[in-house]
Amino acid sequence: MTIRAVLFDIGGPLDMEFAWEIAIDSAIAAACTIERIPVDEQALAAASARAVSAFAPDAYAAMIEDLCGGDAASASRVHQRMRSTVQHLDAFQLRPGIADLLSRLASRGLRLATVANQPAAALARLQRVGIARHFAFHALSGIVGIRKPDPALFRAACDGLGVVPQACIMVGDRIDNDIVPARSLGMATIRFRTGRHARQMPRSAAESPDREVVDVIELERAIAEIAP
Repeated sequence: MTIRAVLFDIGGPLDMEFAWEIAIDSAIAAACTIERIPVDEQALAAASARAVSAFAPDAYAAMIEDLCGGDAASASRVHQRMRSTVQHLDAFQLRPGIADLLSRLASRGLRLATVANQPAAALARLQRVGIARHFAFHALSGIVGIRKPDPALFRAACDGLGVVPQACIMVGDRIDNDIVPARSLGMATIRFRTGRHARQMPRSAAESPDREVVDVIELERAIAEIAP
């Protein structure tokens, strides 16, 4: 089937999230220190790796539980302090080259949408960095009321664009949240290997994306191969 649309996760493909992840790790470490739980960079990295390899739905919650040694009360307090610290943080970092790619894709007649576990406030960030205009629809969990990996969020994007899933490419950084649900609907998939989940590995052939990329140049090439 002819590809008519490209769907993008926000964190990873559009927002590099480097500053966000540094802020998250710092907030977790500080909150653990209040609980008298010693946490250094190595401990944070190890907890993150275990959460990712375990396909934890909420990597931050899994990291905190790990660092707190399974103490539910301490983990709850650390999680609350972490969320309080970062809840108003705006650390959006536009990926270099992505704005020009979105413009070229739109000029080809491809319909673009976001599919992301993001609050409604994410729209203002996309507008601020100048890329919101390229998207015809935003399937954000904070607006639609559905969170990935529920395929219904992907179907909402398709409905908003007026296309069937089989005519879409999904670009995301997580196997569990992006690749698996998109594939279940018959979408082509491109995994952008970046950030905390870059080392997440498919557990079966059914979880393998059609393409894997590490930068915008490779992403444009992969899209062109799937939708020549």
